[in-house]
Amino acid sequence: MLADPVLRLGVQGPAAVARLLVDQAAAGSVEAQARLGQALLDGHGIARDEVLALRWFRIAAARGHLAALNMVGRCLELGWGCPADGAAAADHYRTAAERGLDWGQYNYANMLSQGRGVPRDMAQALAWYQRAADTGHAKAMNLVGRFHEEGWVGAVDADLAFSWFQRSALAGDFRGQCSYAAMLVRRGNCAEAAQWLMRATRTATPAFLHTIRDAVSALPPMFFTPVIEAIDRRLA
Repeated sequence: MLADPVLRLGVQGPAAVARLLVDQAAAGSVEAQARLGQALLDGHGIARDEVLALRWFRIAAARGHLAALNMVGRCLELGWGCPADGAAAADHYRTAAERGLDWGQYNYANMLSQGRGVPRDMAQALAWYQRAADTGHAKAMNLVGRFHEEGWVGAVDADLAFSWFQRSALAGDFRGQCSYAAMLVRRGNCAEAAQWLMRATRTATPAFLHTIRDAVSALPPMFFTPVIEAIDRRLA
């Protein structure tokens, strides 16, 4: 977001970057305002303050910053700095989605697929996941694959699901890597599946690591014992 100005000024370290963001946000930089909101939300280089984070996201969003608009939606969805409001969150996601933001499209699709803040509409959810996936959004690619794998909208299409899972895996999404690995196992290619699961263990959340471990515990040890060992090291 504001990487170039920060690098040009030679600013290093989270606290120094946060101080620069405060100064530039106060001076009117919309990019700094959005980044300051994220720093405050994460407590990165500055004391964590969800209320103030939301305030800066709103300021940047009102000036047309789409990522900040999406983050206002996240705050509203999850109750960060405000009471949770699914309908308002969906409205912000939809606006960001319609303006072309891939994360807005993905988040709005999530709300539609789960019926949170809006009526559940799987066909519309798939359409928005597809739009995000077409921009290269790795997580959306995995969800498009899931739709075709499960036949949530239209007929099951295992080959199309396989293709989307492969794209998601190559783009770096750990869930996509696991989805792709699962289909490789079903196609008898355990060696390649194990390689993708090893990649997934590097970025998967702790909760998802437990899911992977449970799934591979019944698979051939000669291929998947190294995956279990990698997971155990990360969870230790």
